Amino acid sequence: MSRMRLALSLTAALIGGAASAQAPRVAVDIAPVHSLVARVMEGVGAPDLIVQSGASPHEYSLRPSEAAALQDADLVFWIGPGLTPWLTDTLETLASDAVVSELLDAPGTIALEFRESALFEAHDHDDHDDHDDHDDKADHDDHDDHGDEDHAEHAHKDHDHAEDAHDDHGHKDAGHEDHAHGEHDPHAWLSPQNARNWLNVIAGQLSAADPDNASIYFANAAAGRAEMETLIDEVNATLAPVRGGEFIVFHDAYQYFEADFDFPAAGAISLSDASDPSPARIAEIQGRIAEQAVDCVLTEPQFNSGLVATVLDGTQAKTGIIDPLGSDLEPGPALYPALIGNLATALAECM
Repeated sequence: MSRMRLALSLTAALIGGAASAQAPRVAVDIAPVHSLVARVMEGVGAPDLIVQSGASPHEYSLRPSEAAALQDADLVFWIGPGLTPWLTDTLETLASDAVVSELLDAPGTIALEFRESALFEAHDHDDHDDHDDHDDKADHDDHDDHGDEDHAEHAHKDHDHAEDAHDDHGHKDAGHEDHAHGEHDPHAWLSPQNARNWLNVIAGQLSAADPDNASIYFANAAAGRAEMETLIDEVNATLAPVRGGEFIVFHDAYQYFEADFDFPAAGAISLSDASDPSPARIAEIQGRIAEQAVDCVLTEPQFNSGLVATVLDGTQAKTGIIDPLGSDLEPGPALYPALIGNLATALAECM
């Protein structure tokens, strides 16, 4: 993504000396969201990453430095309790004075319902929740002229259903199986359309907390949105030669990417990354691979390679490795586009 990184660097160079006030202290849950916040803050400051690369966001033990970052934070950005249920109580305890933004609940966010079955159908994405008129992307273009300060009113929203969310996710093994919490799939950062929207949300919150640097935040958000459009075009070009191919993922985390790029998976070996699939589910996936001549099974670095080998046994399907969190990437502004680009490349090479 060299063109994108060049644009990013030029923007930082132009505005790097313009910051007129100390940056607010900002804490962010996971590396992909941290990357978006870092992009908006370039030239002013840098956010703190709470869940370190390679760690599971579903369960995590804070280091003292991470607890201190939350305690000192003026603003916190997180996906929400659906991804990090343990963080709900932690935020209430350590970041009670911070402005907390739950991005999955932010205006304009595309929010998809959980999928229940091992096998997916093309229409699975058609039933997603439109949330806040996310189809009208133009509504957010106006925010590049500082209109995003309206988002500040949403800042403290997200302790209201926190206790219920924490209880529902307390038993990870069953939580995704019956979805008693009724929430959306939290892997929403894998939609570049969501990321594009969140850049404005982030700029609005930062500007409300730090109006002296508002022009920098909104300039960075506008540049980031343009880079996101380039990223979307590049991913579509990468996937074009293999579009229509059939693939299986290890766990069902990718439907936002699938929906954005109209490239649906045929199924998932595991419904979540918190529990092993049942023998019946494995058999169902093996049947789909055989019946539909599935081209590719995508796994993730931390998952059981022996289980993937079992699924692939007797088939001609290839296998590839993807990572929804970018664990092997350096945290910072460049991580998000690299993450999405790498996912597209791995999929295309596996087909």
